[in-house]
Amino acid sequence: MNELKFNFFERNLQFHFEAGTSRGILTSKKSYFFEIQHLDKKYIGEAGPLRGLSPEFQEDLMEEFKLSIQNQLKLGIPQTSAELKGQLTEHPFKEPSFQMAFEMAFRAYFNQEEEIYFNNSFSQGKSSLPINGLIWMGTPDFMLQQIAEKLNEGYTCLKLKIGAIDFEKELEILKSIREKYTSDKITLRVDANGAFAPSEALEKLQKLAVFDLHSIEQPIKAGQWSAMTELIQNSPIPIALDEELIGIRNKQTKIELLETTNPPFIILKPSLLGGFFETEDWIQLAEERNIKWWITSALESNYGLNAIAQFTANFPITMPQGLGTGKLYSNNFSSSLQISKGKILNYANAQLC
Repeated sequence: MNELKFNFFERNLQFHFEAGTSRGILTSKKSYFFEIQHLDKKYIGEAGPLRGLSPEFQEDLMEEFKLSIQNQLKLGIPQTSAELKGQLTEHPFKEPSFQMAFEMAFRAYFNQEEEIYFNNSFSQGKSSLPINGLIWMGTPDFMLQQIAEKLNEGYTCLKLKIGAIDFEKELEILKSIREKYTSDKITLRVDANGAFAPSEALEKLQKLAVFDLHSIEQPIKAGQWSAMTELIQNSPIPIALDEELIGIRNKQTKIELLETTNPPFIILKPSLLGGFFETEDWIQLAEERNIKWWITSALESNYGLNAIAQFTANFPITMPQGLGTGKLYSNNFSSSLQISKGKILNYANAQLC
């Protein structure tokens, strides 16, 4: 067999606009890439750590990324998905995003197809996935402009980032949407990214509830299990845990979190959880406890987004997923992904009309 070659590169992805979250403004985001080269094909995995969320985040991780991958390769080069899972179970990366990159690249290598990470109807262009339209924080005018654009593009589910601008202005924006579109026309999700203090969270949720919201993501900061449990029990809006899951790799701790808080939903970001095997573990544990879930990209480039979308398509998806981040960057990689009428499609071999 021809010898495999391993390469590394990085890209500083530039946002088209100032992307506002409750943790600050984003203008760029760096990703690191692990490439397996075999014959004339290249199989690429992406590590996309996020400031304030990824435990391994630093301004420059390239040397640590290389060393971590190289150390993993010294343990052996897996030849099947089962071998890959066994190796990552026995010798997990301490850095979740690095593990994602390693797993991603080898999944493409196993398929012997560049950018085919999971061979299913989505990667073959035979099916699409419903997604939500993401509305970033900013001035009320900017947020309303984004909303109008998403509605014109055919989205029926919108997710609004809240918690950074004045709360009363955010309520006005939600009111303006509901005055035009009832919940049977537009599904509204909001994401607070932990912006609310526990002492004020329930009052704010009660004010938000009049707008018939589908859910709110992470209303208070992660790690406050007692406060979150009480909020979930009393909230008039279904709560989805998001940041709460990040950094938890031990199975018993996952079970303890889910059984203690018993959330209606959990949100799964493979890059921040440690890859697809880790995400599958969360899905199994959630479904055993009748907890619903959806999958979200975490500002990856089109490489990571494509892999996450293909993974998502392995499941019988009905709810809109959070996979609409491919158009955020001015210097993204070219991609076979396309979004149309609130759905994402891989059109490289598209067989849909």
